[in-house]
Amino acid sequence: MAGYRKLGRPSAHRKAILRNLTTGLLEHGKIMTTDKKAKEAQSIAEKMISLGKKGDLHARRQAMAYITKEDVVKKLFDEIAPKYSERNGGYTRILKIAPRRGDAAEVVLLELV
Repeated sequence: MAGYRKLGRPSAHRKAILRNLTTGLLEHGKIMTTDKKAKEAQSIAEKMISLGKKGDLHARRQAMAYITKEDVVKKLFDEIAPKYSERNGGYTRILKIAPRRGDAAEVVLLELV
């Protein structure tokens, strides 16, 4: 079945989690989360970086509609996107860390390349 992962949450909660993960990734450069959440956030983060590579006002407004912090959008358009100007995709990577101690969920490191 094509589409997206539901992550066992209502749609509003799922959207909020993915917005926060994407904002955190672009702000700090790397985040630790579970495997399924990281795969969903990776897709969105790559789309945000592609918007940053466009660089026009419409793309900036689209990014502002999704990313929760204005200074992160500024960083995306001024620092992150120009770094990937020659790259055609694959801006992030997922590195598996270990199972989480409490519930054995697979924990990964999602980082910008």
